[in-house]
Amino acid sequence: MSAESLHASATELLTDWRPEERADRSLREAMLAFLGSAPRGCLREHAPGHITASAIVFSHDRSEVLLTLHPRVGRWIQLGGHCEPGDETVAGAALREATEESGIADLRLTPGLYGAQAHPITCSLGLPTRHLDLLFELVAPPEAVPVRSAESTDLRWWPVAGLPPGADVALRA
Repeated sequence: MSAESLHASATELLTDWRPEERADRSLREAMLAFLGSAPRGCLREHAPGHITASAIVFSHDRSEVLLTLHPRVGRWIQLGGHCEPGDETVAGAALREATEESGIADLRLTPGLYGAQAHPITCSLGLPTRHLDLLFELVAPPEAVPVRSAESTDLRWWPVAGLPPGADVALRA
């Protein structure tokens, strides 16, 4: 069952993740506690909050990052979204979402968790909830040209050292 495999993959990713920052360690523990009490917490149907899958998509040389101007959030953010019932792992969901939202084939997933974030949001459920976002690093092939999907107001490459004002992206230094 995908709810079980998604839950197991999220738990394994968070258990293996060793963040350096205290705030990230605290978030890791909170997310593990959430998963311990929410067997279906990786699916959007879990209204109090749910695990989501995001992708920090870098250019082939890692000098740029692909961001979407999200219509609901109103800011430049990383690609990603909800885990779907057909997804086996959260990493697979992030890769699927990034491919759908960027139109770029052959994105390469870096193993392991890149980071995590938590966001209060009114998502497609139409109710206030919380996205417990697991972040993955993906690298685009050389000369990748993104194609904006209907889920985005805009989509473009930004220099890692020159993100747009108000961007909400957790890049590691």
